[in-house]
Amino acid sequence: MKVVIIGSNGQLGTDLVEAFARRGYDVMGLTHQDIQVESVDSVRSVLRSIKPDVVLNTAAFHNVPKCEEDPARAYGVNSLGALNVARASDELSFTNVYYSTDYVFDGAKKFPYVEADAPNPLNVYASTKLLGEYYTLNYGRKGYVVRISGIYGKVPCRAKGNNFITTMVRLAGEKPEVKVVQDEFLTPTPTSEIADKTLDIIVSGGYGLFHLTCEGEGSWYDFARVIFDTLRLKIPLHPASVVDFPSPVKRPFYSVLENRRAKELNLAPMPHWKDSLVAFLRDQYGAS
Repeated sequence: MKVVIIGSNGQLGTDLVEAFARRGYDVMGLTHQDIQVESVDSVRSVLRSIKPDVVLNTAAFHNVPKCEEDPARAYGVNSLGALNVARASDELSFTNVYYSTDYVFDGAKKFPYVEADAPNPLNVYASTKLLGEYYTLNYGRKGYVVRISGIYGKVPCRAKGNNFITTMVRLAGEKPEVKVVQDEFLTPTPTSEIADKTLDIIVSGGYGLFHLTCEGEGSWYDFARVIFDTLRLKIPLHPASVVDFPSPVKRPFYSVLENRRAKELNLAPMPHWKDSLVAFLRDQYGAS
């Protein structure tokens, strides 16, 4: 099986390349220099020449504040890019996997969201990702949408130059104290787990929408607390509220996802987020 990973040098793309190669698949990674998803000509030309069996599209404009400033670019990458890949998947008959976000929900439910729950995005980024979901599922016969949350990996996010863990470690070395919000809830999930479980989802053949996060939930403060405790960072860490960090961008206060479809297909369960985080910190930072 020939697998193409768009955005192969990104945080998630890097782990997808490793996960599929480790299981013996013929993997080709593409970066923005190789393919521009917002260009239908680029997508068609590149993918026609490769003739893939599976394409995993991790390309995204996901700097949330910048999406508000440049909605046209956000639409071009997150929505139109998904449409172009979906149309190519229909023409070339390959399986298409599009990665979306927990931010498609508004947080009003305050209980883990399942795939059947109605989305209601609050910002440009989330709106363009939701449209990308619709394009993926409605323009291709073999499409998957995988919603993820609070991701981190050994390669920092290319668009932001960091992830939450690297940010916490940096701030602990620069500031006399760190404050993190305790009233915004999510499920931190390593990209390595998402990569491994993506293959399980594809093998299942159950096309459609999936949530794919670790088990459990926590606030950003809880996330930071595990980082500080595991790495034994010495400076004070204090809980704060979102009102302490004014932002023009609306975000859901609660965006925890439940992996209901994966469970219905009896796929291997995801680990608890704290267990995965501690294991990651031990592996990447030598935490004892």
